[in-house]
Amino acid sequence: MNKHRIRLSTLALATTLTLFPASGLVAEQLSIPVGSQADRELVSTPKTGMSQASVRATWGDPLEVMGPVGEPPITQWHYRNFVVYFEHDRVLHAVLKPNR
Repeated sequence: MNKHRIRLSTLALATTLTLFPASGLVAEQLSIPVGSQADRELVSTPKTGMSQASVRATWGDPLEVMGPVGEPPITQWHYRNFVVYFEHDRVLHAVLKPNR
């Protein structure tokens, strides 16, 4: 009886460990209506590597500045249609805000 219980417990554990990773394979599909997607072609954004001074000269003062945070320091400049991420004084990336 004891050997049977050990074998059953081992089998249950092996089954659980085998099937557990498969539970993470389910993915959810997100769909964004075309009308709410931003059109990158209509919005001019800063390019990677630009300095803060050149961004300010081209697009003016940001509506909001957040940071710097972390190491290396990352700063966000929020404009009406996009957000610019800087590492030190240089643009890392510019991200369009969704249309509302």
